[in-house]
Amino acid sequence: MTASGGGDGRVLNILHVDPERNWGGGEAQVYGLLSYLAARGHRNDLLTHPQGKLFAQAEQLAVGRFPLIVRNDLDLRAVPSLRRRIDKGGYDIVHLHTKRAHALALWLNRRRRLPKYLVTRRMDYGESNNWYTRCLYNRRVDGVVAISQTIVELLVAAGVERRRIRLIHSGIDPARFCVAENNRAQNKVATLGCLAVLEERKGIEFLLDAAAQLQSRGLRVQWLIGGEGSLRAALESKSRALGLARVVRFSGFVAKPEEFLQSLDIFVMPSLFEGLGVAALEAMAAGKPVVATRVGGLAESVLDGQTGRLVPPRDGQAIADAVGQILRDPALAQRMGRQGRQRVLEHFTLTQMAAQNEAYYYDLLDKRN
Repeated sequence: MTASGGGDGRVLNILHVDPERNWGGGEAQVYGLLSYLAARGHRNDLLTHPQGKLFAQAEQLAVGRFPLIVRNDLDLRAVPSLRRRIDKGGYDIVHLHTKRAHALALWLNRRRRLPKYLVTRRMDYGESNNWYTRCLYNRRVDGVVAISQTIVELLVAAGVERRRIRLIHSGIDPARFCVAENNRAQNKVATLGCLAVLEERKGIEFLLDAAAQLQSRGLRVQWLIGGEGSLRAALESKSRALGLARVVRFSGFVAKPEEFLQSLDIFVMPSLFEGLGVAALEAMAAGKPVVATRVGGLAESVLDGQTGRLVPPRDGQAIADAVGQILRDPALAQRMGRQGRQRVLEHFTLTQMAAQNEAYYYDLLDKRN
């Protein structure tokens, strides 16, 4: 991989995830990056959990696959073999894709000009501004990818040097998502939905508050909530307590989000924290108006009044008001859906994301420090 561009570079991608975790945004981003780099003629190796879905999926690509098991940030048993692999691998770039993988950078050899180390930061929680954070980001890697402007600002507040950070939004494959014109009959019950892991940070309890508000206003709607998580039983209990058992259905793990999204009229994302919001991008690619909270990168992916509505977090009434506005105006819903898909095509595709990462690799290699 030469600084002037072209293929034949060698990239080591390190991504550790628990094998029990469902395929998520991070894994999809890495798979898309691997596919792009392989097609461009680069040689790729992948280190990840051997029982995870990404390890199995990568078998379809021209990628070297190697097992990596790291139980927590203090588990250093993988360090000796990882150092040997990097020393002997002739890598131009070592790309770290998770917090746990990044923690290993403290123990990796940095005495040579190559490889260059890069970490992608996807979560929008803050870091402490201390020596550990500054060492990890300013000394142990050469560059940082942030998937949203919110994450850029959080990193800078934690003491990460701004010059080391590059904003590269996550992307999706819009070809997976068919768009059908929304011609919902006036008397048809609207279907609203959310697709998320059922954990506190996704704010599903406030979606249920919105569902109760809409029911009290006499609006005929039904809800589909896709996904699994530790709060499923508690959320189902709250749904029953609010008298929503007939209008809210928890569908569990969704293997084909493109089919799930096609069944909806409006997609609702009530997150309390969000790096960028890949699920919102997928809904936009499917031509659905999106009601989302103004948190993290959602304010960058969803344009208020154009591709959907942005509302304050933890506010079921605001969600209900936004949904009600879109339901009462079918022309607005169709326009938002069309503009949402166009926005994804212009700014949030996997190919765009991967090409920007590749360009960053070349920029890092062109630096002489």
